[in-house]
Parts: sequence; C-alpha cells; structure tokens
Amino acid sequence: MTLSTADYAVIALYLVAITLFGSWFARFQKTTRDYFLAGRSSPWWAICFTIVATETSTLSFIGVPAQAYAGSMVFLQLALGYIIGRVIVSLIFIPAYFRGELVTSYELLQRRFGSPVKTAASGIFLMTRSLADGIRLFATAIVIAVVTGVPVPWTVVILGAAMIAYTVRGGAAAVIWTDVVQMFVYVAGAVVVLVALLHRIPGGWSEVVAVGTAAGKFTIFSFSTDPKAVHTIWAGVVGGVALTLATHGTDQFLVQRLLSARSARQASAGLVLSGVIVFAQFALFLVIGIALFAYYQHVPVPPLGRSDEILPTFIVHALTGGVAGFIVAAIVAAALSPSLNSMAAVTVSDFYVKFVRPHATETEMMRLARQSTIGWGIVQIGVALAAQWMDRSVLDAGLAVLSLAAGPVLGAFLVGVLSTRVRTRGMLIGMAVGAVALVVLWKTEAVAWTWYAFIGASITALVAHTASLVGSHGGTEIHGGQGKGHVDASGR
Repeated sequence: MTLSTADYAVIALYLVAITLFGSWFARFQKTTRDYFLAGRSSPWWAICFTIVATETSTLSFIGVPAQAYAGSMVFLQLALGYIIGRVIVSLIFIPAYFRGELVTSYELLQRRFGSPVKTAASGIFLMTRSLADGIRLFATAIVIAVVTGVPVPWTVVILGAAMIAYTVRGGAAAVIWTDVVQMFVYVAGAVVVLVALLHRIPGGWSEVVAVGTAAGKFTIFSFSTDPKAVHTIWAGVVGGVALTLATHGTDQFLVQRLLSARSARQASAGLVLSGVIVFAQFALFLVIGIALFAYYQHVPVPPLGRSDEILPTFIVHALTGGVAGFIVAAIVAAALSPSLNSMAAVTVSDFYVKFVRPHATETEMMRLARQSTIGWGIVQIGVALAAQWMDRSVLDAGLAVLSLAAGPVLGAFLVGVLSTRVRTRGMLIGMAVGAVALVVLWKTEAVAWTWYAFIGASITALVAHTASLVGSHGGTEIHGGQGKGHVDASGR
C-alpha cells in the first residue's frame, strides 16, 4: 500500500509552510546577536518547547516506540536521569552563562583556560554534531522511504534542503519558533497514531494492557549490574544525568537556546519544565510501541529490514485519507530542528573571529554565518547518505555518537566552573586521555553507551587535576573571578 494523493498533499503543504514560516524571520536578522541568539528575547515557555522539540528528533519518534515494541519501557530510566540533570544544569551552568555576553558556550572555557581548551571543545562539537544530526536526518529519510517508496538518498536531499533554506534565512529565531510549532505537530501526530491503534486492536486499551503485561512490556526498572546493559536504573540515572549535563549544559546546540532567553531565571524555568514534558512524551512513545506489539498479535507483521521501521510500516499500511500524510508530516517536524545555526555560531565566533579576522565587521560575520549554515547543512546531508550502511539502531547510534564525545567536554566545563586548580595544559591532557579511554571502551564494547558521558567526564577531570598537580610549572592558569569556580563577565 502507498500513500494517497491527499497524504502527499499534506506532506508537501507542511514542508512549504514550515519553510516559509522560518524564512519570515529573516526580516529581524540585522546583527549576529539577532542571527545567533534571537536578540535574547525568547520567553521561558518558548525556551521549554524548543528544547523539547530539539531533543525529540525522529530518532525518538520512531526509535523509542521500536524500543518498546522489541523490548519494554526501560528507556524511561534514562528520561528520569534527564530531569535530574536539568536541575543541576540550572544551578551550575546557567548562572555562569548569563554573567557575560556569550555567543557560544565554549567562550566560558576561553575565560577559564584560554584558547586551546575552547578550540578543542568547539572542534569536538562541530564533528559530533555533524555525525549525530546526519544520523537524525537519515532516520527521517527511512520513514519517508518506507511510506512513499522514494529512495532514501532523494529524501535526504529534499529534507536537508528544506532545513537549510529556513535556517540560513531566519537564524536562531526561525529555529526556535518553528520548534515551538513543530513540537505541537508531532505530539498531535503521536496521539493520532495511538488513537488509531486502539481503534484497530480488538479490545482496545484492555487488550494492550493484557498483551503488554503478559510479554513484560510495561517493565520500567532494571536493576541489572551488567555494565554492558544499555538501560538499567544505574545507567539511566547516572548516565542520564551526565549526558544531560553535557548536552544541555555544555553543547552549543542546546545552550544556544538557553542563551536566547530573556534572563537566566527564564532559561532555568524553561529547561527544568522541558524535562518533565520529555519524560511524559517518551512515556507516550513507549506506549505506542506496546500498542504496536499488541496490534501485530492480531495481524501479520509485514517484512521489516530493522525494528525502527515498525511505526512507519503501520502508518503506511493502516492509515488512510490524509491521516498517514499528517503523521509523516509530524515525523518530519520532529526531524527539522537543525543544529546548523549553532554550528555557524561556533564557526564564526570561536574560529573565524578568533583566528582569521579578529576585527571582522557585522556584515562580514553575517555573510560567513549564512555561508557556514549552508556548508554544515551539506556536511550533514553527506553523513545521512553514508549512514545507509549503518547496521545498528538509529536511536542508539545517534545517542552513542553524542555520548562518546560528551565526556571530555563535560569534564572540562565541570572543572572550569567548580575548580581553579587545574591549568590549561592539564585540562588538555585530561580531555585527550578521556577521549582515548572512551574510544577504547567503544571499540571493546566494555560498557554500554549510556555510561560514556559519565566515564569520560570522570576520567577527564581526574587526569586534568593530576596533570596540573604533577606539572604545576606547565600551562597557564586563568583564575575564575570572585571565588572558587566563579567566572565573571570579564573573565578575570
């Protein structure tokens, strides 16, 4: 079965509408402050919704239901760690970010350790975001390919072009406000899917509960001590907190949203509330996965190349009359929360202005900002095309890439904010050792990816302190303001 004309019309209309909506913000982009930070004018509720939309990509929309379909609800343990991590970010990192006129999160490392550490962190961000968001784009292409028959490469290019179009014109404001719209679109899409499933399952919700309970699908907590187990209460809380500290507290992709808020207080409010919404949202996605499992106890399961295809397969085989088109549009909405603007901000602020033209004019920086947005968009399209040969879950792959590099950067931020004893040379050594350790763990598969951020940050911080203590004569120490771990607006 394929999509109807009405379905294709809905998808096309959504893509055109969201591109035009995002492009409309181009009229407000007069300076790089406007382009990268939306003029610091975003209210707390917009910050909340854009963080939820940013975090809930297609990897979540199709990957989380697939987790419950093939397993259970143990993924929620990680979401519990996400909430705790947000509270810590609001207490430790957000106050430091709002003490000065920062454009990127890595400028905090500049003030504490100088250029080398900041440059290393910025470079890691550009590399890992290219990989992780390329996988995100590929995940969306899987859905479109399954439901339309359009080859994955063409789908990647079309979606990538739309993403580039509104981001390059509208800047951060376009990203934030399209995120707000798209969050409601894909949540509505998820609700429609669940209602459609319950309508088609004999016995409805009662049958879902009976089948899911018998198969152990409603299991949330796993107390296994196996370090290779991806979803346990230990990995969920400890690993989830560490991953959230890294992604929401140090990664420019999400920190840029926080920096766009009107104040530190509004940024904190939006961030913490987003954790509660994300938890509820993941619970909804997992219930959809269990409902899919119950549904396919009554009808034959179509051939699947991978478990990630179960939701889009249901959409194209069971939904008609434009409903399937709306759900596909919702999945596209979950995908189009691009990191391109944040990558352009790092390129301009942390590399171009720092190393190429320190006295660049606003006109020059705006030109490079748009060029960088296009350039990084092309890179992500390339990664998405290459991801076709990946043989693991797109959800685990995307999160693993972020976790692999998050540890060393998180370690640098925690040391920079909480300690004044570590020197620049020691910090670089710590980051290098932390990165190597994580690569070894990844290659040997000694632990699950949910531990990467925590282990990487711990090794980085420990080695950095040890190296600074042993080689106290090396490097340059930039003290942090008025007290231990404090970085003031001037960086003194």
